[in-house]
This record gives sequence, structure tokens and C-alpha cells, in this order.
Amino acid sequence: MRLKRAARVILVGAPGVGKGTQSDRLLQRFPQLQSISTGDLLRSNVKRRTPLGLVADELVFRLISNELYTRGWLGSSVQPNIMTLNSEATTTASSGSGDFDNMITSPFRLDEHNPPEASSDPSASFLLDGYPRNASQADAFDRLVPINLAVSLKTPYDVIIERIAGRWVHEPSGRVYNTNFNAPRVPGLDDVTGEKLIKRADDTEEVYRARYETFQKSAEPLLEHYAKKGVLLEIEGMSSDEITPKLYKAFEDRFCVT
Repeated sequence: MRLKRAARVILVGAPGVGKGTQSDRLLQRFPQLQSISTGDLLRSNVKRRTPLGLVADELVFRLISNELYTRGWLGSSVQPNIMTLNSEATTTASSGSGDFDNMITSPFRLDEHNPPEASSDPSASFLLDGYPRNASQADAFDRLVPINLAVSLKTPYDVIIERIAGRWVHEPSGRVYNTNFNAPRVPGLDDVTGEKLIKRADDTEEVYRARYETFQKSAEPLLEHYAKKGVLLEIEGMSSDEITPKLYKAFEDRFCVT
């Protein structure tokens, strides 16, 4: 499916709602859409010895800004920030202290009076993963590249709890099974290796409830932010397979139809 204009998208949903599944399916269905993951960017910068002692909002914002600029998706009013380190910064980062600004040898600069122009070309379409997580981050990012579709994925709390209760993992490979809809061929054993499956320590209702409450506190103002911008879409479903066709249709209506 070909896009007619740039899609700049985030998915918002409680832990266990299936954001990863929906992201993978969108990327497969729309080849022009590319994933920008804050986790991937941070891991990439680890290899290049970018300091991780401070993973502040500003650092994540700079990482994403660099990526968008490097890909040619931002206008020339944005000055590139080359995330490199000098030896002093490396030492400071490893000690976990010091001045954040001194760690970056070429700081990102955004001209507030001449904001960048985001490319409208379909090839500049992205699905942002891991950012923004709250309303203040969303407001900052809007001044750089405005999101034009924020999708709130909703599945009933009890359904997610049931999913978590039935989840089993093959730890060495990361393969995940569920006794309710994706059970292993032999109960308790990995299909590929025959090794024992485990329950993750955080796959309990008590742990999930705490994570859910934390999510709700940050998600409500975040979703309100995008609702005010007129780009919020809520999609409900009992399962990923129920949500996916609704998400496809909404995406196609917005970005594939001229």
C-alpha cells in the first residue's frame, strides 16, 4: 500500500495492549513507513560512545532531531547536532556526573523564530517508538515536527490481565507463548528447542496494576494534547487481530486517499 503524503505517527497504549504487534504490521503493510525507535538510537549511540550517564528529555530530543535531519526530513533552519564525545566527556559520563552540555561537542540548535519545515514527501513517513511519553515532550516535539496521527489503542483491563497471566517465555530466544491463543505444542516447553518456558517476574496482576496506573497518569495529558491538535484517533478491540483492520483503514483514509 502506497502513501500519498507523509505520515508522522505515534501509538499510545497501556502495557500489554499490543503496540509492538501493531507497529510491526503497519511497517509491513506500508513500506514507505519507517520506524524511529528511541531505544535503537540510544543503543546506536552506545556503540559510538555517546554518554548514557544522563538520558534526559533533552538528550532524547537531540537524538531524534539528528536522525530526522540526517534523513533529510527537516528544513535547513535546523542545525545538525553531531553526537560525538571528547575524552573529557567520556570520563564524565562514566562517572555519572558533570555538565550535560559539555558532553555534546556540537549541540543541537533550533531556531524558535524560524521553525523547521517537515517534509511532506511520503518517503519521510515515520512511526515514532518510545517518544513522546508525556505532554511536555509532545509539545517540544510538535515545535520540531508535528505528529499528524496519534493512535490510542484500547483493550479492556481484564483482557490484558488474562493475557499476562497466560504468557510464557523462552528466555534465551525471547520467544513468547500464551496459553490462551498461542500455546506451545507441548505445555511448558519451547517449540524449537524443547527447553523449559518461564514466567517473567513482572507478569503478575500486582506488578501490572502499578505499571498501568503509571501509564494512565502520563497518558491522559498526552492524549489530551493530541486531541486538542485534532490528530487523536481511538481504536478499541479485544485482540490485536480485531484492532489491526481498524488501524489499517484509518491509516489508509488519512494517508493513502487523495
